[in-house]
Formats: sequence, C-alpha cells, structure tokens
Amino acid sequence: MIESLLSELGPWNWMVLGFVLLALEILVPGVFLLWIGLAALATGAMSLFLWHAGFWTWQVQVLVFLLLSLVAAYAGKKIMAGKGDHTDQPLLNRRGDQLVGRIATLTEPIVDGRGRVRIGDTIWRVSGPDLPAGVKVKVTAATDLDLELVVEAVETSGEAALKQ
Repeated sequence: MIESLLSELGPWNWMVLGFVLLALEILVPGVFLLWIGLAALATGAMSLFLWHAGFWTWQVQVLVFLLLSLVAAYAGKKIMAGKGDHTDQPLLNRRGDQLVGRIATLTEPIVDGRGRVRIGDTIWRVSGPDLPAGVKVKVTAATDLDLELVVEAVETSGEAALKQ
C-alpha cells in the first residue's frame, strides 16, 4: 500500500509532506515542525533527481528523510539557542537584582543575620551584619530566587565625621 501510494505521487509526495508540515507549524506552537518540514522538502528535492535510480526505493527515501530530520532538528536547536540571550532589559523579571545599589532604611533590626527593609511598597527580607532598625543600608546582592536581599550598612556623612 505504501509503495503504491509513493509511486503514484512520485517525488512530489515528499514535497506535499513538507508543505503540510510547514503549514502545521503555523497552527501548532513551537518551532519543531519547521525543521522536519525542511527535511521533507530536501528529501523531495533529492527524489526529483534520483527517482528513476534503482537504489532510490521508498525504504531508502524514508531513511534519508529520518536522517535529514535529525540533522535539521539538531541544527535548528543550535540556531535557536542563541536567539534568547540578547535583550535590552536583562533584569526585567529579576526584581531583586534591579534593587542592587539602592539605599533604604531598616524597618526591622537585623538580628542573627536576618531582618527586613521597605523598598518602595514592598517589605523585603534582608541578610547582613546585625544592625538596629532605622539604619540606612545599601543592597549589595540578591539571592537566586529574589527571596532575600543582601545588605551592608551605609555610613552617613555625620557618622564618618564622628569616626575621624
């Protein structure tokens, strides 16, 4: 049955399959069918030239299609991997990292390395040296999941003058 279907359409069966897969790519989210569709089109192009060759049986065509699909999917993964790294706002969804360098006042003292600070309309958990409430601190880092900010005390000009 497969053999008769392939012989009726000739080398165009791969072209039809390729265009169907490319059309499905528009309907289905993702970029995977694109590479398989291109592999089918490449197999169809090879079939145009090799259709009357004795070795170009439907089994060989399927093997060539599978091989080209794997190569195209691997190449597509490599091509698409570098596309998401560049952005004009690298800290967009990393709220804690956006706060690095900000100065705020402790709302709760830092005891045993943990306390709280209000920045904007959010109260953040902080870690750092033990400090009383009301001290100005500078955010130096954020944890991986933005669950906690790392802070250090900021010297005001009056405190700096008293130390001298």
